Amino acid sequence: MEAEGPDAGLPPDREDVVAALLAHQRRFVAFVERRVGSRAVAEDLFQTAFARTLEKGGALKDGESAVAWFYRLLRNALVDHHRRQAAEGRALEVEARDADSATVDLELKGAVCACLTDLLPTLKPEYAQLVRQVDLEGRAVPDVAREAGITPNNAGVRLHRARLALKRSLERGCGACAAHGCLDCSCKPRR
Repeated sequence: MEAEGPDAGLPPDREDVVAALLAHQRRFVAFVERRVGSRAVAEDLFQTAFARTLEKGGALKDGESAVAWFYRLLRNALVDHHRRQAAEGRALEVEARDADSATVDLELKGAVCACLTDLLPTLKPEYAQLVRQVDLEGRAVPDVAREAGITPNNAGVRLHRARLALKRSLERGCGACAAHGCLDCSCKPRR
């Protein structure tokens, strides 16, 4: 990696710092690679640390070894990298748990109130179709919108209106059980 000039971001008397760091570039990258297991990641971390050095080059104290100082910078970059990796790992674990809970959601879908199915035909046909495809079949709104020839925003508005209309119909037909959950509903919807 070469800077935009030998003293980019550094005081004029620090050109020797850039030269020393570039002379040790292979060692720095190898140091990082041993800790991350990837040459590409190691080079990215080196470049990021080097760019910080150019931005904050005045942080090096007189008499301090530029190489030792840069190794500290690389260690900090490694700590940050591992923290990001750990955070990504935790996010993936949460995603995996959410995928497991999707199985539970499928069980709930199987127990949807029979009144819902009876009331869908009472909605406008385009509303009923959206509720059926998005809420019952689990399809994505943009996909359903594309098939219907409308924008995703338009589909979202229609879906919202359809759900409100369906909610009102369920409350009229099922009364209290619609407000508290219809998992074991045995009422007959009024039309």
